[in-house]
Amino acid sequence: MPQYDLLLQNGHVIDPQNSIDKVNDIAIANGKIAYITENIPAAEAEKVVDVGGLYVTPGLVDIHVHAYAGTGARNAYCGDRSVYPDGFNFRTGVTTVLDVGSSGWRNFPDFKDRVIDRAKTRVLALLNIVGHGMGGGAIEQNTADMDAKTTAEVAEQYPDIVVGIKTAHYSGPEWIAVDRAVEAGKLTNLPVMIDFGAFRPERPYQELVLEHLRPGDISTHMYLSRVPLFDENGKLLPYLAEARNRGIKFDVGHGGGSFAWSQAIPAIQQGWIPDSISTDLHVGSMNAGMKDMATTMSKILNQGISLFDVVKMSTIAPAMMVNRPEFGHLSVGAKADVAVLKLNKGEFGFLDVRNARFVGTQKLECELTLLDGKVEWDLNGRAGVDWQQFYDVPRVAS
Repeated sequence: MPQYDLLLQNGHVIDPQNSIDKVNDIAIANGKIAYITENIPAAEAEKVVDVGGLYVTPGLVDIHVHAYAGTGARNAYCGDRSVYPDGFNFRTGVTTVLDVGSSGWRNFPDFKDRVIDRAKTRVLALLNIVGHGMGGGAIEQNTADMDAKTTAEVAEQYPDIVVGIKTAHYSGPEWIAVDRAVEAGKLTNLPVMIDFGAFRPERPYQELVLEHLRPGDISTHMYLSRVPLFDENGKLLPYLAEARNRGIKFDVGHGGGSFAWSQAIPAIQQGWIPDSISTDLHVGSMNAGMKDMATTMSKILNQGISLFDVVKMSTIAPAMMVNRPEFGHLSVGAKADVAVLKLNKGEFGFLDVRNARFVGTQKLECELTLLDGKVEWDLNGRAGVDWQQFYDVPRVAS
């Protein structure tokens, strides 16, 4: 009797957590990784899928999405722009997502009931420091609704889901949104992610990452046009290295307005590379230059970053940034969340948020996604059964 439920054969396995970067077979049993080595006999598995010529990675971990969709979001900004998790992520290789502040303490229970509890995708969340969440306009400018203590109390009620605090889009001259988010982070011992919102001279970005954020806190939208990256000679400003040395993490957070080639290309050339790759997924970004996780990864890959490092930035690194070490790797005994990716070679155009085009030579595409060892996306039917065999149709001699 076969001892494995599924066997992925002949794929090039990239698992940065375990320093694996070679052709291996992966055996899966009871929804978990059972064995990784070369040449596992096909007879030992109930089902065998040949993934030769493809890359097999941990399920991708996207730590910047907006998933609080539908009428439950209570406001048009999130309800109309967010994306239900299962409707998009599996086809891009993503098995775990982090909703970043679409809800606050007031409406998180509704988000949990309507979306998180009903999704197959593993959905984690950051609580917005604004109690009403990411409502846009006056909702996010209401400092009276930025309650660190209550935010912390609600976060602690849901420790398996809420992994941090978020602030975004505040446009006032004060540091109140940042400081109250950090206060909630201190009360819960959780990281804070900052979308700095409107840039103002009273609140310089350098001061944010050098003085207000703590080690382990995350600055997203790292290639946003307004982030001061270069001096008058085009050289990286030294405060960036200082902030990274302090332990601040920097996330791509591509989105519909936060990734410019004029920032990303010269910054990466000078070594300013992401700690994590993320999409800032919403209906605007997915239908514009960002498109999906695989495309966003491809943009970084085409700047000379190795595929191994790009996979690391999209799996174990973001998982560790939000203190979820159980995700983002293929260790024996781990949940069998797996992405099978094809690396296409040729000429491909990639757009930034202003529709500026960069031509690259490599593009990742998701062929197969497994969650808990079950196939959730299969682009070319690799895990399927030949139709004649399935229907027991006699083959006609030619």
